[in-house]
Amino acid sequence: MVAATSGTRVRATSVLVVGATGTLGRQVVRRALDEGYDVRCLVRPRPAPADFLRDWGATVVNGDLSKPETLPATLVGIHTIIDCATGRPEEPIRTVDWDGKVALIQCAKAMGIQKFIFFSIHNCDQHPEVPLMEIKRCTEKYIADSGLNYTIIRLCGFMQGLIGQYAVPVLEDQAVWGTDAPTRIAYMDTQDVARLTLMALRNKKADRKMLTFAGPRAWTTQEVISLCERLAGQDAKVTTVPLGILKLARLVTRFFQWTNDAADRLTFSEILTSDTVFSAPMADTYSLLGVDPNESTTLEKYLQEYYSQILKKLKDLKAQSKQGQFYI
Repeated sequence: MVAATSGTRVRATSVLVVGATGTLGRQVVRRALDEGYDVRCLVRPRPAPADFLRDWGATVVNGDLSKPETLPATLVGIHTIIDCATGRPEEPIRTVDWDGKVALIQCAKAMGIQKFIFFSIHNCDQHPEVPLMEIKRCTEKYIADSGLNYTIIRLCGFMQGLIGQYAVPVLEDQAVWGTDAPTRIAYMDTQDVARLTLMALRNKKADRKMLTFAGPRAWTTQEVISLCERLAGQDAKVTTVPLGILKLARLVTRFFQWTNDAADRLTFSEILTSDTVFSAPMADTYSLLGVDPNESTTLEKYLQEYYSQILKKLKDLKAQSKQGQFYI
């Protein structure tokens, strides 16, 4: 038992996951539950309730980072906050990723939260011209200066994002959008991110540290497409977007006030389509957390498992279709 505030004691296993319905958040929730944590999920009020979180065994509470008055009640009895939240594409970047995070950090400090885990972006401090990355850098500093016990985890990219972007279009013979830039990204499976995050939560050596999680290898867009082609057994219809087009689109959208946020996201796209390498050595991180590097999923294995499952389902459906035609 750990003292949170005067007269209040909370269990070290009580965790609040913010952004629990997202790609990373749901994996963090699942992993934490599997490891015996009492998980509370902060989700915005929504037409489609997050029933799957309750089905897994988590407690779901409504709150909104853009409405600070909704936050204090959700933090009562919580030891650790794991912040996986990010703004929706249709929202101004600052609403959740800056104003909302500042409100959450201030509330966490006032409520005596014992640990705050924040997910950021690799090399965000090197790109002040990109609003989202500059906001992440400022948030990192705000947390570090807050007096909270924290762990900041910088991420490079998720393997899950490649399914809709490349794996499915290649399989369905649809156009795949690529660039002519040599950007390399060390994608990581979100299940591995969740596993390492829970290890960092328990490890005092990770307190007040900034860690970077990167996959086993950094890939270019063309290498990812080639891998999908090989595993799907068919060629991709690749439409290449020159970097110059992205830059022109950003300049044009800047002329219109209502497209500023779109322009901000295009600026981020420019970074992702430059010669930047989104990767980092993981040896020290693995050593700090006591993790075997070989336990991390490679992109080849991740996509191989995906295609194997999909192609098997397609084969089964085809067999059922033929069987039905036979009986007709």
